[in-house]
Amino acid sequence: MNEFQQGRWLKQSGYQSFQPSVINREWVITSPKILTAMSRADRQIGRLDMFSQYAPDRNLFVQMHVTKEATESSRIEDTQTQIDEAILPEEEIALERRDDWREVQNYIEAMRTARERLKSVPFSVRLLKEAHATLLSGVRGERKMPGDFRVSQNWIGGSNPGNARFVPPHHDDVPELMLDLELFAHNESVHVPPLIRAGILHYQFEAIHPFLDGNGRIGRLMIPLYLISVGILEAPVLYLSDYFERNRQEYYERLTRVREHGELSEWLHFFLDGVAETASLGVETFDRILKFKAETEADIRQWKRHSAAGALLFERLFGLPWVNAQQVAEVAEVSQPTAYKVIQAFQEKGLLKEITGAQRGRIYTFEPYLKLFRRKD
Repeated sequence: MNEFQQGRWLKQSGYQSFQPSVINREWVITSPKILTAMSRADRQIGRLDMFSQYAPDRNLFVQMHVTKEATESSRIEDTQTQIDEAILPEEEIALERRDDWREVQNYIEAMRTARERLKSVPFSVRLLKEAHATLLSGVRGERKMPGDFRVSQNWIGGSNPGNARFVPPHHDDVPELMLDLELFAHNESVHVPPLIRAGILHYQFEAIHPFLDGNGRIGRLMIPLYLISVGILEAPVLYLSDYFERNRQEYYERLTRVREHGELSEWLHFFLDGVAETASLGVETFDRILKFKAETEADIRQWKRHSAAGALLFERLFGLPWVNAQQVAEVAEVSQPTAYKVIQAFQEKGLLKEITGAQRGRIYTFEPYLKLFRRKD
C-alpha cells in the first residue's frame, strides 16, 4: 500500500482527465499506523452495532441516525436544511427552503430503499444506480441522468475541463472502472479487512465520479450500505458525513493527495479515525437515549394526571419527533382539550417545544431528543 500507484493523467481534447488505477487486486498492508487505526475502528464500530441492537424498537432510533446522516451529507454539498427542519412535513417548510428540504428527504429515502434492497440484491453498481435515481428524483439534479452513468465529461471547480480543479475519467471508461469497483467489493481472494476496503471503495468512487450529479452523496451513502452488506453493521447507524463535514477541508485534501501523490495510507488513516470517532459518538448517543427514555418513562408513570396519555405520546415521539394537538389527541386517545393539557405537561417538563409562534396550527418538537443529534460545532 505504501507503493500505491494512483493512476495517470490522460490527454483529452483541450484538457487532461485522471485515470485511476484499478483496485481489484491484492493489497499488502504493513503500516503499524494503519493497523492500529483499524483495530480501534473495529472495536468502536462493534460497540456501536451492539448498542443499536439493544435499543428498544430499533427502527425508530435508526430513523434519526439516517436523518442525521442525510442532513450532514447534504450539508457538505451546501444544502442548508438542519435536522430540526428535516423531521417536519413539507408544508411546514418555508418556500425558499423546500428545494434543500426535498434533497435531504431524497437522501433519507435512498438510504431506506437501498437498505431494503440489500435483502434481495448484493452491494453492486445496480444498487448504487437505483439509489442515485431516488436521490435525484424531483429535485435540482433531476435532469442529470438519475440512475445512469454519465455519457459526457464532468469536472470539479472551474468553468470547463480546461480550467477545472479536478477532471475525472473520460465517460467511456466509467463502466469498466465501476465494474472493477464492484468486483473488488466482493473479491474474497483479495485479503483486505472490510473497513479498509470501505475506505478504498469510497476513494475510488469519488475518483471515478460516475454520475453527472450527486457523486459526493452517493459516495458517502455507499459506506454504511457496504458495511451492512458484509455484516459489520446491521443498520445504518454510522453517520460518517458528520465527521467529513466537521473536517471538510481535510476530507477533500486527503482525497486529492491520493490522486496527486498516491497517499492512500494517509487517507485510510483519516477514514479509520473517522469511523472510530463517529462510532464512539454513536455509542454515547445511544447510551444517552436509553437513559433519557428510562428516566422519563419512570417520571411519567408518577404523574397524577394524564400518565397513560403521556406514556403513549412519549413513545410515539421517538418515531416522529414532532406533533400537533390533533395528533396528540389521536395517539394518546384523548379529547382535543385534554390533548392540550398533555402538551402543556410535556412543555413544563421540557419535553416539547413550540416552534411556530402561531395561535393556531401549532407544532411542537421533541426538543431533548433532537438535541442529542444536533451538530456540535
